[in-house]
Amino acid sequence: MSGTLRVHWAITPKTAPRPLINCNRCGTVKAYCCSGKFRVNANGKRIDVWLIYRCVDCDNSWNFGILERCNRRDIEPALLAALESNDPALARRHAFDVIALRNRVGHVEEFPDVAVHKQRLGDTRESSTGLELQLRLEMPTSLRLDRLLANELGVSRSRLQALEERRLLIVDPEGAKALRKPARQGTTIRIDLAGEPDREHIILAAGG
Repeated sequence: MSGTLRVHWAITPKTAPRPLINCNRCGTVKAYCCSGKFRVNANGKRIDVWLIYRCVDCDNSWNFGILERCNRRDIEPALLAALESNDPALARRHAFDVIALRNRVGHVEEFPDVAVHKQRLGDTRESSTGLELQLRLEMPTSLRLDRLLANELGVSRSRLQALEERRLLIVDPEGAKALRKPARQGTTIRIDLAGEPDREHIILAAGG
């Protein structure tokens, strides 16, 4: 492809995953939301830390273990201060750790909504006949790659599939059914738009 527009997409998930827990107040399984607050308990030199979650219906609390019986000397002072001050960035990082949540409770409700910040790399635009999209994810997301591209480029998923079948859309690293899998950190998508009548519209939507 000649005249390829390269764009960096920084993708940030909007809604933290919610563990599904048997609420002893509601008497059934309920989704729990992160409160953004830590509970730090010191017992002598040992420290336990939890991230507090609340039932969406009755506000019952559930504690997600972060540190267990850790010696105070083994915890960086800056980390301990962040935990004790309920640092928002630290709480967000743990709240979006869906793997740790799954390991603890098994079932987790995930949300595909994301914010995409687009930054053009280089000056090529008017002469562009193709796109190179570089994905950078702040945290993992459950949003499928084809849905992300369809939403941001203003094209249908069936058209994306057709472009892939014609080898006009290539996902790197390539894999089976890559478009149908969640968007991943470090993925690069290359799209040849030379013969597409709405090329300018897609280029503009991509961040051109």
